[in-house]
Amino acid sequence: MIILKKVLVAVNFDEASNVALRYARSLSKNFGAQLHVIHVMENLFLRPMANDPHAIEVGITRRLLDVLSDEDRNELHAVPVIRKSDAPAEEIVKYASAEQIDLIVLGTHGRPGLAHFLVGSVAEKVVRTAPCPVLTLRHPEREFVTDDAPKA
Repeated sequence: MIILKKVLVAVNFDEASNVALRYARSLSKNFGAQLHVIHVMENLFLRPMANDPHAIEVGITRRLLDVLSDEDRNELHAVPVIRKSDAPAEEIVKYASAEQIDLIVLGTHGRPGLAHFLVGSVAEKVVRTAPCPVLTLRHPEREFVTDDAPKA
């Protein structure tokens, strides 16, 4: 029997992470698991910037809170998490270990060849180092999550 008590989804506010959030919500709901939603923002400390770093962090926090629905908060007991790091994969894995996460859900763009080599893949690094199973969702791809109500 598979038991999930805590599901972690990493979001960066793009379409791939929106799909991952949908899957994580569904899994959390079906297993009665608590939903953790993490965003790892770039570490802005000591970087020259035109904008106020504090204002950027406030905006990202607001954006993360906006992606959580009332159902996420009330039924799934969602935990919004913001971390600062230049190594997002390491931060996701560190959080998963500290919070004893049972499953990590990540969206990926599935970049081929040279693009993957140059950009790297947060998802790949998480898969290789995570303390728990990782579900990666390539976007765009066939989706299995459907609305509860059948379409007429």
